[in-house]
Amino acid sequence: MMCATNTESITRYAQRPIVRVQGDASANTSDKVAEEVPIAMLYNDRSYAVMMATPGDLDDFALGFSLTEGLISHPDQLLDVKTKDYVEGISLSMRVAEQAPVNALSTDDQRLLPGRSGCGICGTRQLEDLVRQPAPLAKVRSFSAQALRHALETLSQHQPINDATGSMHAAAWADTNGNIQLTREDVGRHNALDKLIGALTREGINPNDGFLLISSRASYEMIAKAASAGVSMIAAISAPTALAIDLARGAGICLIGFSRPQRYNIYTYPERLT
Repeated sequence: MMCATNTESITRYAQRPIVRVQGDASANTSDKVAEEVPIAMLYNDRSYAVMMATPGDLDDFALGFSLTEGLISHPDQLLDVKTKDYVEGISLSMRVAEQAPVNALSTDDQRLLPGRSGCGICGTRQLEDLVRQPAPLAKVRSFSAQALRHALETLSQHQPINDATGSMHAAAWADTNGNIQLTREDVGRHNALDKLIGALTREGINPNDGFLLISSRASYEMIAKAASAGVSMIAAISAPTALAIDLARGAGICLIGFSRPQRYNIYTYPERLT
């Protein structure tokens, strides 16, 4: 399988003038900064949410968001995606099949507030939406510690936008040998994961044939999204939350935090990292 890091998204940053200070010296120069724009998510001409995200890999985002939010139950239900640029942001207008779950939602189920780049659930109106336990995985897998180490050692090589700006999250998928095959970046950790899940689906890759790396903390919505894709193992660079650990245990996901090539903490199912 060829490595499929998306080169189109390498340009998803802007230049801004700055004054750079070092010691007693200062200089006028420019800096590369990540783009962050509002993206309106529309389904059959009905507004569902506005997400703050990096404007790249939007077809992947449309598919991954639709799947992990349960708005479609199968990729084939997403019939068409049209992207339109506005002064204020971008609209993703999605046409979905009549039987898609999003068509059964009332206006009370829609996110009436914008989803900020650091928030996966902003605008959700019902408390039960926050604590829904993902269904247990139908099949779980084990992976080698050597594969995990190899993936962690090479993750930074697959983060071109973060390398340029220093402000991007990444979600990556590695195969059983620890070779990173797909990576997506975004200012929002959950957006990066949605984009990755969309890319895996479009490529016809079973996410459970490998494992996930995320450059962020492992918050509860990251576990819920990964579980919806059928992922058996997640390694986060930062810490998990207590709720994320509980959801991972219930879903059957091996959850690893503070992940570095030579050290990490295994929070659930340590026997599955061999």
